[in-house]
Amino acid sequence: MSIPSVLVFPFPCQGHVNPMLTLSQKLVENGCKVIFVNTDFNHKRVVSSMVDQYNEESPLKLVSIPDGLGPNDDRNNLGKLCDSMLITVPEALKKLIEDNNNIHLKGDNRIRFIVADVHVGWILNVACELGIKGALFWPAAAALFHLVSSVPKLVDDGIIDSDGSILTSKRTIQLSPSMPEMDTRTLFWFHMARHMGGSHYLNFLVHHCFPALNLTQWWLCDTAYELEPQVLTLVPSLLPIGPLLRSDHYYKTNATLRSLGQFWEEDLSCMSWLDEQADGSVLYVAFGSFTLFDQNQFNELALGLDLTNRPFLWVIREDNKMAYPHEFQGHKGKIVNWAPQQKVLSHPAIACFVTHCGWNSTMEGLSNGVPLLCWPYFGDQPYNKTHICDELKVGLGIDKDQNGVVSRGELKTKVEQLFNDESIKCRCVVLKEKVMKNIAKGGTSYENLQRFVKEIKE
Repeated sequence: MSIPSVLVFPFPCQGHVNPMLTLSQKLVENGCKVIFVNTDFNHKRVVSSMVDQYNEESPLKLVSIPDGLGPNDDRNNLGKLCDSMLITVPEALKKLIEDNNNIHLKGDNRIRFIVADVHVGWILNVACELGIKGALFWPAAAALFHLVSSVPKLVDDGIIDSDGSILTSKRTIQLSPSMPEMDTRTLFWFHMARHMGGSHYLNFLVHHCFPALNLTQWWLCDTAYELEPQVLTLVPSLLPIGPLLRSDHYYKTNATLRSLGQFWEEDLSCMSWLDEQADGSVLYVAFGSFTLFDQNQFNELALGLDLTNRPFLWVIREDNKMAYPHEFQGHKGKIVNWAPQQKVLSHPAIACFVTHCGWNSTMEGLSNGVPLLCWPYFGDQPYNKTHICDELKVGLGIDKDQNGVVSRGELKTKVEQLFNDESIKCRCVVLKEKVMKNIAKGGTSYENLQRFVKEIKE
């Protein structure tokens, strides 16, 4: 039987690359070859973070194409990045596929299927042009997929205007009677403004990305039925295949192996440090690849960790420009630039996760039964916080004061509250068991992935 080659293309942000690389590893485990396409800029970062561990002969091959921006352009300006990619990527991708398929006129290495992040869904037009089948992958909550696909109706019903601004005095909107109401303050496009004009982002999704749903019937999502039953019942075409986690054997047989696809090199010394801590004693503090604090907020966070008087593992990216406050002791903690997060969260020493509520972090926390202290930054994170705290009831929100700052006292109070809340801990364990059943043989997510693999192989 021939081995099909699949091209996988994520949006060029860490939170999009991670789940799509894990999906790629699942495809390889199920007998596919994968050509994983990063932008040139991110490809260099990914390969350098691997510390000579990347194998060119692997059935998972890393390649790259230009994003159209100059070497000194700011890739955190997502509006500029999206506009540039729309112009540059289609031709570059078409050339990559044609060059590959011309070299391999027959056999396994011809690209026969494309999996695109919905945020670059427009590349399925290239797939159609070349007669290649495609699928779309949504790396966030299913509820937000449904929200974006409902935008034309929300505009028609006079609830929002075409820029996404709320036209009603109501504080909540409801997409369906079977779904919980959504706080209009958590509509994710309002929280994108600092990286991309809010309306620009919404219009980009609605006009360039979501029309690609008409080009394929395969819509995949990194979620599990128990996490979002109402919306997955409402949108049966959206197939949950999550939680997308690196395989157990991958970690158990490779204790020193770094996770593929990271933009920063993982500091594995934190694992031996965790081994020295008591079970259920450590605060894990990590805010993802985008969050940046000002000096005042950074000080409050550092001094708040001291105030808790508990051991902590704190991830501070190397692009952090803030100085530690002079009163900061930090003697109970370990600070690293980047951590192997899935390994960390599965460690018995971890008691709770202080998180920005990115969807990958949320899924990894829930999959390991770790209570979440929610401190959202932008994008979909305020919605995820509400879902974690109000619907799933497996975490607590951290509140800002009248100046928009999370005080050291607030952090200490919420840490103590979470450590002492047995009902949250119990719900975390129950939810973990339910969620993990999905990816075991016979589970919904497992079976959906098997159906998808069968489609690729046919």
